[in-house]
Amino acid sequence: MLAIENIVVMENELAIAWADGKESYLELEALRRACPCASCQGEPDATGRVVRPQVNYSERSFLLGSYQPVGGYALQIHFADGHGTGIYSFSFLRELGASSPGQGES
Repeated sequence: MLAIENIVVMENELAIAWADGKESYLELEALRRACPCASCQGEPDATGRVVRPQVNYSERSFLLGSYQPVGGYALQIHFADGHGTGIYSFSFLRELGASSPGQGES
């Protein structure tokens, strides 16, 4: 099971030290654009078709306001523009870290 040992905000990145010794570095802009909430990613209508809403960003959209753990499996991240409905599972954060160009995981 994934667990976070430490989190540090470094300018425009969220650095995560995982309990298994790996590290992930996530650019805040990429983190915000990947927000998994229904307001950002859409949700299925009655026929199962996912309608993705138009999301507008500002400079504050890519600034981290705060974060808090959700149980032992996720982080709820709040951005400076007031958006905070995204719950990022640890496995999703790990995937984002592994797929971030130039950042990745070590």
